[in-house]
Amino acid sequence: MVIVLALAVVIGLSLGLMGGGGSILAVPVLKYAAGLEAKAAIATSLLVVGTTAAVGGWRHARQGNVAWKTGAIFAVTAMAGAYGGGRAADFFAGETLLMLFALMMLVTSVMMLKGRGDLTPRETDIPILLVVVEGLAVGGLTGLVGAGGGFMVVPALVLLGGMEMHKAVGTSLVVIALKSFAAFAGYVAHVHIDYELAGGVTAAAVAGTLVGAHFAAQVPAQTLRKGFAWFVLLMAGFVLYRESGFAMAAGLTIPAGAWMGWMSRAG
Repeated sequence: MVIVLALAVVIGLSLGLMGGGGSILAVPVLKYAAGLEAKAAIATSLLVVGTTAAVGGWRHARQGNVAWKTGAIFAVTAMAGAYGGGRAADFFAGETLLMLFALMMLVTSVMMLKGRGDLTPRETDIPILLVVVEGLAVGGLTGLVGAGGGFMVVPALVLLGGMEMHKAVGTSLVVIALKSFAAFAGYVAHVHIDYELAGGVTAAAVAGTLVGAHFAAQVPAQTLRKGFAWFVLLMAGFVLYRESGFAMAAGLTIPAGAWMGWMSRAG
């Protein structure tokens, strides 16, 4: 349990510093370290990450790093998608959800590493239609695989919306909190939750996110983006490795040549 709580602090640090990565850590920690079965780990991570993100979002809002209009629209549409994704998860095997989770991380990390030029921030709000489409898509996918979605929300706001990285971090946390609770509502209808374990992990993660949010403004935006991308890639590789037996049985292995090709282009 001590190891689980120590890792929970790291979950909070990731959320507070980078605006995402909480579920990328929370799902593996709860499944492999705490010993929960796949769907219980996914559902519990939503509760932990949602609560932790709410605290981190509050801290970033005090620093002026939340785009409230964009965040509100993104959150509402993402919550609708997340609830539907959480209910739909009942029709998939837990191992299938973990593989989808890892593959989504892999694609997202490559997108962040490749970037889009100099990532010049927009001087105007992101178009509402674009925010709605992104919110529904990200919400549905992350609700299905039990991710709070920071590893998709941050790239969506930065790469597609042109939002400055520090503001994307704070806005992402608000979206993650609301969307995670919506997805959790979809999961809790068919998954048992160990609330004592969830409470302990959440408390440790909240402590970590307060520290992460404090230091986030002191880290250059470009450094945050690159660090975030490599972190997501590392965790994707870990989950794919742990679930490789299932992947090979399902024909989902990734050829080594394709992996190296992605890395050479991303670098």
